[in-house]
Amino acid sequence: MAKFAKPIHHQVLSHLKEAILLVHENGEILDGNEAANSLLNIEKRPHPHILEYLDFALLEGKDESHLLMEQKNNSGKLIEVKSIRVEKTIYCLILSHLSLQDKTEEVKKYINNLIYASAEGMLMYDDEKIIDCDETFANMFGYTPEEIKKLHISQLLDSKSTYKLTQIIHHNPEKPYELTATRKDGSPFYIEMMGHPYNNQGNIIRVAIVKDISDRIENEKRIEYMAYYDELTDLPNRNFFNKVLNEAIEQAKRENELIAVYFIDLNYFKEINDTLGYAFGDKLLKACGERFKAFLQTDTFIARMSGDEFLILQRHVKDKHAATKLAESLIMEFENPVKIDDYEIFASISIGISIFPENGTTPNDLIKHADSAMYVIKERHRNNYKLFDASISEDFKTMLTMENELRKALKEEQFELHYQPQKNLSNDKIVGFEALLRWKHPERGYIPPDEFITLAESTGLIIEIGDWVLEEACRQNRAWQDEGYEPVIVSVNLSAKQFNQKMLFDKIEETLERTGLNPNYLELEITESMAMSYNVSVGLDTKNEKIR
Repeated sequence: MAKFAKPIHHQVLSHLKEAILLVHENGEILDGNEAANSLLNIEKRPHPHILEYLDFALLEGKDESHLLMEQKNNSGKLIEVKSIRVEKTIYCLILSHLSLQDKTEEVKKYINNLIYASAEGMLMYDDEKIIDCDETFANMFGYTPEEIKKLHISQLLDSKSTYKLTQIIHHNPEKPYELTATRKDGSPFYIEMMGHPYNNQGNIIRVAIVKDISDRIENEKRIEYMAYYDELTDLPNRNFFNKVLNEAIEQAKRENELIAVYFIDLNYFKEINDTLGYAFGDKLLKACGERFKAFLQTDTFIARMSGDEFLILQRHVKDKHAATKLAESLIMEFENPVKIDDYEIFASISIGISIFPENGTTPNDLIKHADSAMYVIKERHRNNYKLFDASISEDFKTMLTMENELRKALKEEQFELHYQPQKNLSNDKIVGFEALLRWKHPERGYIPPDEFITLAESTGLIIEIGDWVLEEACRQNRAWQDEGYEPVIVSVNLSAKQFNQKMLFDKIEETLERTGLNPNYLELEITESMAMSYNVSVGLDTKNEKIR
């Protein structure tokens, strides 16, 4: 045979740790180092041939190859072969014995240079049959390595993940994939798997790095739950409701259908919370949430808005009458008491309804208008429902205008106190005055109290207005006394909201001290009807009782 010039000097080969052979295209082994001879167990004789040890035909004709090959003279031993054509007719083969235990770091590095923590395992499989694995992989699944080798990979994954592995991952192995795995005890967990295919004489053998990502997936699910669900009631939250409502609107547009949005408020929840405590209030909200779940159907979606407010979406609504039927059913359901601890609570509800597309074409408009309708019915007739109509928007505009003007009235001192004398009928002598609040608007003149007191109550402005009334009445009474008039009692109407203030008596005491009025000349009045509207039990027997 003709002599060939070797591209690498033998002395250089002998100093390399890697197992390296120089092979002619006809299969003759031209040179090699001791590591290669030892790895393939090459006999020391003239002109050894590579075909006695490996299937060189798989490498021939290619400038570069990287294959997994079975060693012919050692059945079952797998050799990783990197082949580089260094000259036209000469190939350099870099050889290594593929052992999962010995080659872990090299293989990890080879697969996209991914270096994982020690909690990751390695797996070798042919088609679905498991060939080998390391201890970490076996422990991850609760098996011994010997037990794992008797299994198919489909026995370690759920059906969806098995399909994903064979139909998607094997055709696109260049990135990690999330799969659902099954331990020996049957418990599911989550893994991330990245595999690399090796050509083993025409068959594909895959080496995969597997990482347990259960903690990460559970955290992601927890974050997603918090983003879309209410933790207390386990109902979807407003974010989720908006998402579903938006999808329902798009579908209703395509199919020319109606949908209804229900805004629901629990009546007297604040009073129950204040009386029995927030822990009891949470239990009530959970119980009410369970009641709402009973109305879940294919066409309904229920969520907690916030506080004591809930939302319901109803798809495929035939007409307004159909929308009101669900509201009636909800109200009827809440006529039954809710049992919590040792209490039976009659938690009635007020419902506002808006209809798509008549009352809005966006989630924000439909929710807003349902809320407006609920507000109106709650103010007038609790434990009832109301469909939104255009007049409600006008009423709210008027209310907002009035609220702004009320705040301006406080700031610009537009309020006045008029004093109605109280006489002793036997001698016609004045024994006191009742302070009456009047609002002198700079453009509209005097505005009757029944046009602004209710609004002041609902907005909380009644507290500031009431403080001003108390201060002004005490100041004026003291001024009359300082001018020499005979001391008499001044009577001030106290709103139920003022009466519920925790520091009410401290506030009264400070006002009396500041104005210098003797407490004997101040009388506070609260009507029983006002007290009952705020669930305040004051033990009154008459319609209008005075508190001194």
